[in-house]
Amino acid sequence: MCNTSSQNTANAIESKVGKGCLEFNERRDVVATFSIVGFDPETGELGVAVQSKFLAVGAVVPWARAEVGAVATQATANVSYGPRGLDLMSRGKSARQTIEELTASDPDRSHRQVGVVDASGGTATFTGEDCFEWAGGIAGEHFAAQGNILVGKETVAAMAETYQNTSGSLSKKLLAALDAGQNAGGDSRGKQSAALLVVREGGGYGGLDDRAVDLRVDDHPEPIEELFRLYRLHELYFGHARPEDIIPIEGEVRDEVATSLQRLGYLAGEAPSDRELHAALQAFIRTENFEEREQKQGCIDRAVLEFLRERR
Repeated sequence: MCNTSSQNTANAIESKVGKGCLEFNERRDVVATFSIVGFDPETGELGVAVQSKFLAVGAVVPWARAEVGAVATQATANVSYGPRGLDLMSRGKSARQTIEELTASDPDRSHRQVGVVDASGGTATFTGEDCFEWAGGIAGEHFAAQGNILVGKETVAAMAETYQNTSGSLSKKLLAALDAGQNAGGDSRGKQSAALLVVREGGGYGGLDDRAVDLRVDDHPEPIEELFRLYRLHELYFGHARPEDIIPIEGEVRDEVATSLQRLGYLAGEAPSDRELHAALQAFIRTENFEEREQKQGCIDRAVLEFLRERR
């Protein structure tokens, strides 16, 4: 039987206690994890954040397609739930209907766990009755959080509360929720990998695909901390300067830029001309892949300046 929670049941936590033993070969494939799927109604972004005591969880759990939906498939994960779920939603199925169809045709559904959000913001979560405890999920407005083999229900509750009370981009909300889940207990077996996937139409590199953010930590003692670090780099490399962060290269700023570029070997001489300084800064920016933040001659993005200060 399919147990789902819609966005109207945010206050309900379903706990499913394992009622039987899996065969040994099945137990090895359990993706014990906690995850959250979400939707941003302002930008249309859809995404998944996940952490697990499992190698390269980002290769298994998160699936998303712009203007369609997002899926997190875990426990004894059926990876076909990802592409099949997205195909169902692309044909107009809601998050709830998608989970019902996925699980109805799966003879091992009692060992599955899945969270889904559709492009209208509808959400649903499912936990099979034979998932290892603690296992369960919460579906609320524009998000669904779930986990299995957790220290307790507090992990899922913390993710839900944090997601709803965090402002900013979908990526920041998902990461904050994931971090809160870990702080509330997380995977009872420990930590190993994490991932963040956020999609938006034209959101990828050069606007040619939908992968606005696609970051994975495959094996690390502190995977969520490392995921935060990678996300900060992602913002630096692929973010765009805000008007208030474009500053003129003059006075002390000019001296600092020149000194830094000399230290790094991009500039020779003690008194470079504006043309020489600009050429050196341009070379630095393109070496570091900061083209998205490159400014006209005489100006610099504050984020590039801060990076230049710290570069050794």
